[in-house]
Amino acid sequence: MQTGHAGHVPTKAVLLIVGSVLCFTLLDTIIKHLAPHYPIPLLVWARLTFQAVAMLIWLGPTMKLNLLRTPRVGMQIGRGILIVSSSFLFMSALKYLPLAEATAIGYSSPVLVVVMAALFLDERITRPRVAFVVAGLSGMLMIVRPGSDIFHGATLLALSNAFVYATYQILTRKVADEDPRITLLYPGFVGALIMTAILPFVEIRPHMPFVDIALVCAAGLLGTLAHFLFILAFQRGPASALIPFTYMQLVWATLIGWFVFQDFPDRWALMGMAVIAGSGLLIALYERRTASVRMAALRAVDPAVD
Repeated sequence: MQTGHAGHVPTKAVLLIVGSVLCFTLLDTIIKHLAPHYPIPLLVWARLTFQAVAMLIWLGPTMKLNLLRTPRVGMQIGRGILIVSSSFLFMSALKYLPLAEATAIGYSSPVLVVVMAALFLDERITRPRVAFVVAGLSGMLMIVRPGSDIFHGATLLALSNAFVYATYQILTRKVADEDPRITLLYPGFVGALIMTAILPFVEIRPHMPFVDIALVCAAGLLGTLAHFLFILAFQRGPASALIPFTYMQLVWATLIGWFVFQDFPDRWALMGMAVIAGSGLLIALYERRTASVRMAALRAVDPAVD
């Protein structure tokens, strides 16, 4: 997999990332539209099953059973269970929260990852990381503001999703040395199996309008396309340089939420989003610089290091 050099960010990679988060936002928009009318398990099933089937069609013919072989089966299955839980929580939150605010609360998960990485992965907490955590939590509090109209049960669902997704990211770091295709397949595959087993016990309308069926299918396809665009982007550019562009999802969510649902964040929520995005961008730049300095030091010791 070609990841490029940290100092160069190909335009194609940036466009792929921006397109990926746009697909994720369109997926969330469809879920928010459908959630009041259909059970969340059905929407979670469609989201994960489409991804799993697409991955099997794409990679199955070449990798065959190797696609499921992993030395950490338990950890990979755990990631699948977490992604099911995360999907349930976030889609349930979307049913009641404005699109932009729900998305912004979800972006507090990197803050939790920094804390959990220090607790469980023995990663060092530096002053910039502490500042990032404080800024991220401050931005989140600006959005949820205890006592405000947005602070209710659905907000707790969104916050719980951020915690579950942060746990998922920690487990993903633990399997980072495995084939990325296998790591990408397992959450959708395990999630699809779990949801397919649950679906017969879910009450579904006997006659769904064709438009709603098309939207459910579109949601699954958009989620799959978003992941594929993400993969293509990271094949063309370094992760440290591309991660900041994922914060475009906050912009997409604000604009689409305003256009489709007539929900526009108030000034405190906008300030909170800006703080979350700004702190995320700064920590990404800091981590990129730290990685570059570390690599330069290694090359000085061993010129063969790449």
